[in-house]
Amino acid sequence: MAVILLVEDDFALAMGTEYALQAEGYTVIHARDLDSARAAVQQPEPVIDLILLDVMLPDGTGFEFCKEVRNVNVQVPIIFLTAVGEEANIVQGLELGADDYVTKPYHVKELLSRIAANLRRSRLSRQTGGGEPEEYVFGMHRFHRKELRLFCQDQPVELTSSELRLLRELIRNEGMVLTRNQLLERVYDTEDAFVDDNTLSVYMKRLRDKLTVDADWIQTVRGVGYRFKKRGGIAHEK
Repeated sequence: MAVILLVEDDFALAMGTEYALQAEGYTVIHARDLDSARAAVQQPEPVIDLILLDVMLPDGTGFEFCKEVRNVNVQVPIIFLTAVGEEANIVQGLELGADDYVTKPYHVKELLSRIAANLRRSRLSRQTGGGEPEEYVFGMHRFHRKELRLFCQDQPVELTSSELRLLRELIRNEGMVLTRNQLLERVYDTEDAFVDDNTLSVYMKRLRDKLTVDADWIQTVRGVGYRFKKRGGIAHEK
């Protein structure tokens, strides 16, 4: 079963959450501050499959830790635990590379559903679609489907698992218009993960920012959704 790192300094909340996760079969590592969380991710074993991350911690913020994790690991799902009404925290967390968020106080059923959905998507992200060419080249970028990695002039571009899934789906439907609802359903599994329209906008902006000079390959179709620009001329797939 998956190993979850729970970074939460509220003892009562952490104990209740840990109990619920263990009852579902998850292995839980509890860290009450940033130092403990850093020590946990630096250990070679056990491999952490998902991180539940509080925003405010005794020795800093979850934002700091999220940024540190993303600098070395773009795949592990990160779910922020944030207080009700802290919309700015939610947006900042997503922009730093978080995959999802849950507002406190949260219902255990909702938390478990989001964890399961993010773990499932993380596993699927490591799989290559059958029959698809391994490499896709556009502009100055190369996207490796099998490795789920993006390169710009042979330099790796650090994308989170959410951004990688979004890019893969856009490329898979090159030249076709995908509605916002279609992207939400295909990429983010909205039935389980509760990802909303605003979250998709944050992910799309973040992906375009990282594509820099090739951001215009993702075209906005006003009132409908998005389209990945169709390439012309000689095929670039390998």
